[in-house]
Formats: sequence, structure tokens, C-alpha cells
Amino acid sequence: MSNVHLIDHPLVQHKLTLMRRKDASTNSFRRLLNELALLMAYEVTRDMPMQDIEIETPMEAMTGRVIDGKKLVFVSILRAGNGILEGMLSVVPGARVGHIGLYRDPKTLTAVEYYFKMPTHMPERDVIVVDPMLATGNSAIAAVDRLKEIGPKSIKFVCLLTCPEGIAAFHKAHPDVPIYTAAIDRELNDHGYILPGLGDAGDRIFGTQ
Repeated sequence: MSNVHLIDHPLVQHKLTLMRRKDASTNSFRRLLNELALLMAYEVTRDMPMQDIEIETPMEAMTGRVIDGKKLVFVSILRAGNGILEGMLSVVPGARVGHIGLYRDPKTLTAVEYYFKMPTHMPERDVIVVDPMLATGNSAIAAVDRLKEIGPKSIKFVCLLTCPEGIAAFHKAHPDVPIYTAAIDRELNDHGYILPGLGDAGDRIFGTQ
């Protein structure tokens, strides 16, 4: 568990609890997810590379520091990852964006890739993979497997919820990749859903349940 970072700030936990409610509307779920992603981005980008720039304040010239956003890539696992992506980009608008399309085979629960598109010069870039749920871990493992083939400088994984089974599976495959999450829930059910969880994040984001 040493490579799992639990973001337990009161605002994060408050918004996550409101999202979990089964009577939360699609609109409120989406809005809360955006706000929650913004708050989580603060912790995830804490050690991001910086660069010096020359600016003029109203008083004088000075050297300031800004995030080197052009070297940062947010990678969304489609489709639910896009719900987190917007909030992250509001914090680091200069970041590039990649997409990995994966769907879960309903019989085997394994991840099947159908889309992969990344920015150029990936070996120079730090990657933050976003997906609301780390449940069985299969999609996250497949996404990081694929990313490691193109060799980015670093990889982090960000999710709203995870569980002991997901953490164990992910760290067995990728012990070098840290997980950032707002909650570690009790367990998985027989269908690979997190309990108590919040249901299917993609369906709740896009109103397709």
C-alpha cells in the first residue's frame, strides 16, 4: 500500500459522498466529478516539473515558476475517463491529452483495446492516466502495459474509487506506478463492481444507465 496515495481532504470526501448517492442526477454527478477532479489534480501534480519564465509585475520584472505543462499528458481511459479529464485540464490547460479505448469483456472481465492515440515525443513526457474506477484492475493494467510500450518518462494512475483487489492486481503488474484515489472501498462483487461503490461511472456521467 506504500504506493497508494489516499486523498482524504474534507472537500474531496464531501463531494465523493454526494456523488455516491443513487438519487444524484446526471447533471449533479457530472458537475461534482469535475470539481472533484480539480481538487485531486492539486495533489497529483504536486511534484510536476517546473520551468522559470520572465514576467513583468505591475511593479517590476521578475523570474517566476510555472508548471511545464507542455511535457505533461493526461491519458483518459475511454469513455468514463473523460469525466475526470475536464477537471484536470482546468488546472493544467497546457497539458496534452491521449486516449485509450478499452471495453470490458462481460464474460472474462478482461480489457479489449479498440483505440489508442497519444501525443508525439512521449519519452519526454510525464503521464497521468485517469479513470474513475480501479475495480478488477484489468483496464488500468492494459492501459499502462500499452503506455510502457512507448516509454513515457513517468506514469501515475488517478481514480475516484478503488478496492483491495484492484490495488493488488495493479501493483502486481505495475509496482512502479503510484495510485492516487479518493477512497479505498470494501470489495468487488461477483460482477466486478466495487462495493459500496457508486455504480457504473460511465453510465452515470453520460446518462446511459
